[in-house]
Amino acid sequence: MKLAEALIQRADAQKRLAQLRERLARSSKVQEGEQPAENPRDLLAEVDRVIAEMTDLIKRINRTNATATLANGQTLTEALADRDALVLERGVITGVIAGTAAPDFRFGRAEIKYFATVDVAALQQRADDIARRHRELDTAIQRANWEIDVV
Repeated sequence: MKLAEALIQRADAQKRLAQLRERLARSSKVQEGEQPAENPRDLLAEVDRVIAEMTDLIKRINRTNATATLANGQTLTEALADRDALVLERGVITGVIAGTAAPDFRFGRAEIKYFATVDVAALQQRADDIARRHRELDTAIQRANWEIDVV
């Protein structure tokens, strides 16, 4: 099985678990004299099965990510951490840019005027560069996901 397939199965298991949680909430309490739409014991057994499958998948994915490498020699685990860091960095930079673009609500000359203390154009260039690096890294990760077999 390719890593991408395992990731899809993990996502499906997470969705299935969320659905089971909702079904359990609906079936775990009924009015006196009523029967639940589904047997909570059966649903709990299904939860246990899905969690066991998901745990196995996660372990296999993590082992694969720790040992598989990209073309540049970086492990998938390292690449994923770098990708997450790029997302965080870009979020901070775009937040600063957005903060400088806030409208200046002055109603008269006597009110305080605000000025940007950062070079917005340079920050925008930096955000664009981070976005490009993120796209390139994400593409390499996605490519590897379809080429690498799960351990």
